[in-house]
Order: sequence, then structure tokens, then C-alpha cells
Amino acid sequence: MLAVAQSSEGTKVWLIPIHGDIEPSTAVFVRREARRALAQGANYLIFEIDTFGGRVDATLQITSFITSITAARTIAWITPSETSIGVSWSAGAIIAFACQDIFMAPGTSIGAAAPVLAGPDGATAAGEKTVAAIRSQMAALAERNGHPVGIGLAMVDFDVELWEVLVNGETRAVTSDELLRMERDGGATIERVAMISEQGKLLSLSAGEALHYGLITGLLDNREALLATIGPNVELTESFPSIADTLVSFLTSGMVQGILILLGLVLIFLELQSPGFGIPGIAGVMAFLLVFGSSALLGRVDSLEIILFLIGLGLLAVEIFVLPGFGVVGISGIVFIGLSLVLSMQDFVIPRFDWEWEVLGRNAMVVFLSFVASVIGIVVIALAGPKVRMFDRIMLKAAITGTAGGPDPDSPAMKAYEASKPAGTTYQAHSGMAFEDEEVFLALVGKSGVTDSVLRPAGRALIEGRIYTVEADGEFVEEGKDITVTRVRGNRIIVRKV
Repeated sequence: MLAVAQSSEGTKVWLIPIHGDIEPSTAVFVRREARRALAQGANYLIFEIDTFGGRVDATLQITSFITSITAARTIAWITPSETSIGVSWSAGAIIAFACQDIFMAPGTSIGAAAPVLAGPDGATAAGEKTVAAIRSQMAALAERNGHPVGIGLAMVDFDVELWEVLVNGETRAVTSDELLRMERDGGATIERVAMISEQGKLLSLSAGEALHYGLITGLLDNREALLATIGPNVELTESFPSIADTLVSFLTSGMVQGILILLGLVLIFLELQSPGFGIPGIAGVMAFLLVFGSSALLGRVDSLEIILFLIGLGLLAVEIFVLPGFGVVGISGIVFIGLSLVLSMQDFVIPRFDWEWEVLGRNAMVVFLSFVASVIGIVVIALAGPKVRMFDRIMLKAAITGTAGGPDPDSPAMKAYEASKPAGTTYQAHSGMAFEDEEVFLALVGKSGVTDSVLRPAGRALIEGRIYTVEADGEFVEEGKDITVTRVRGNRIIVRKV
């Protein structure tokens, strides 16, 4: 029976499942349920492990929390689940080493804990810095909980060579460096039995092998046998992921966050193209609320991310509604928004380790691809909008063929009309001007003047000592520039910059 302080009311055991991919939401679930168990006086915390691995940051958060537990004994229970045959690989192996005792069911396995980097060409081995960090963490966990250090190192590092030896008749698994040191010291009878894992390979052990090499405390068929090992009068409480846990895990996955960012950007663009504030704007705000809200539930959003996001929106608003064109202010706004989104997906600001750089790169790629996809979506909407009925309320379909001064005879539309009209038909522009005024305007053709305001393209100009309302000939003219009247069409005085 495992020794631990027990209450007179019985042994309180709390079982917390760790199934599927190890994600940040998994770390939140484990911490929350373990704290709840400790608050209710649990004597044992059983972490039921069945996973192929997951994210390094979430794994280290879980192992750090488990090793901080002192009020209860921690047990790793590797057993099959409804969706797997029962494995504790990669991140699962590191979590198991963080527990004081390890039990396995027959047919399960543990190992292959080397950190890898996910890229477009598949998984590749992590750099030496990351491997060294995980290797030292694995060794520290093994030493703390009395697990064979050599086995932990061989599970993490391809360069570790592991041997089965008899030390004074006792079977042990030691690294080649440790074996050479023991043989050199000569303080014990050393007999080499077989090489367990050679260089260039990662160690994985079946349940029977793990028991043979002293990694696990026992080999048990089912949960009932495990509880019997703990002792009599066991009060078992089992934790289950709630619907909220599943929803948060779904919303914080890389693909879903990318889709939410894409939808938020496109919907806000649609809102800017329509009057007032309607459904696209509300839906866009809701998309970004889901991005930040779900990350906030994982403890990854602080005031910094919100401030950066609001600054980015403010800069974009200034660029769109105040400043002409699109320049430094608008680009800065996009950078601030992107930075806030990246930081909301991680629990650090400045990376310190290789695996943190990997997380930063992955998050930046998700945000970048979302921005690119949103630009493509906006272009598609701009091109296809007039042809799609659902965009009728936000797309301008009316063709402007004239102004208050009447149609421009020099425009392509009027030239086409003149070519197709019946012989003898004339077009009369009704400008509302007196004949004398039109004569005055026509007399201005060829005259020079100075713009009295910016022409965008309409504005004011001083011509021969009098202010007239003029229109630039298809160009933008700043205030105080020399202009020449090129033609008059009705009450429209058309000028060009000299």
C-alpha cells in the first residue's frame, strides 16, 4: 500500500484524466481540478494519462504544477481510454515523470519524449537548446521522484546510449557514461547484460519493460486494482472536462483562431463600407471578442494585449477617416493589431527558450495567414459584390452620368450617345443658369488663376479678381497652385494645374 497521511474518514482519491493532445486548455483543466481536489482534502491525485503528446509550453506548465503539490501524493496511471490503446508518449512521458508513482496497464507504453518542431514539411527535431532544456527537466523530475534518470534521458535525447546492467545482482538501466564511470570506480560488481537503446534512437518502453527496469511502481489490470493498491476505504472522485472546457479548447486551436481573425477583419471592412453600424460590425466585434475572450480564460490575455489592439484600431480609424491615402499610420495600426493577436495566443511576451521561439513563430504565422486571407477575401468581395444580391445594401450600383451642370459632352457615355442618337436630335442641358452667366463663364476659357482651396476635384479658385467654384480635370490640386481654365460645361468651370 502506498504511504500517505490519511484522514479518519477514509482515503480521498481524486482522478483527473489527461487524454488527447496536450494543449494550453489541458493545463488550465489540470490545474483547476487539482486545486479543487486539494481544497477538499484529497490524499491522492491520480492523473490518468493517455496521450501521444502535445505542446511544450502546456506540458511544462502541467509538470511544474504537479511538482509543486505537497499536500497529496501524485500518481501517473497509464491506461487505455475509449479512443486509444493507452500510450504516454512525448509530453505524456514528461508528465508521468513529474508524478511520485507511475502505474501502467498491460499493453500500454511510455517514451519517445524528444521535443520536435512542427513545420510545413512535417515534424523535425528541435534545436540543441530546446533538447538540453527538456533533458535537464526530465533528469530533475526523475531525481526528485526516484525514477531511473538514464531512462528519462534516453527518452528525450537521441545521443544517449542506454544499457541494461547487473549491479551486485540488481537489474538497472544506466547510460553509457554512467556505466563507464561505475566500471572505472570499481566499487560494485558490474555486469553488462544488453544494450537497451543505441545512439540515434529514442527509448520507448512497454509496460512489462518499464516494470523490469524499475521505472514504474506496479503493473495493474484496471482502475479497481489501482485503488486496492492505495488502500481500503477509498473515496474516489473523478473529474470530467465540461462543455466549457471543450468549447475553450476548440476556440483556442490555431485553425479556429485564424478563422475568427479572418472573419473579424472582413466583417469590419464590410461595416466600414456601409452607413451606420449594423450586423457586419457587430459580427466582427463578436469574432474578436471570441479570440481575446477564449484566450483570457486560459490566462494569456492581460491589459497589454487589449491596449495594443485598441491603439491599432485607433490608428486605422485615423488613417481611414482623417488622413488621405494609406501610409505609415495605417501600417502601424495593422502591426499593433497583429502584435496584440499574437501575444493573446501565448503566455509570454519576449521568448527566452527555443521552444518559446517556436510558439511565437507558429502564432505569428497563424495571424499573418489570417491577414493575407482577409485581404484576399476583401478583394473578392470588392470585385464580386455588385453581382451578389446579399451585398445590394452596401454596394453603390448607380452609374453617375452627369452633375448639376449637366453631362460632360467629352465623356465616353455622351460620345456614345451622340453617335447613336437619331439625326437632328439635340441634347439640352438644364443647368438653371441665365444666358448672361454662361457667356461670362465661356469667356473664362484660357484664363489663368490660383486655387483658393484644395480641389478634390471641386473647390474654389481666384480668376481675374473673382472667386469661382471650379472643378479639376481628373486630378487633385493643392491650395495656392496656378491653374488654367480648359473648358466650360454648363455651370461647370473645368481647370487644370499649370
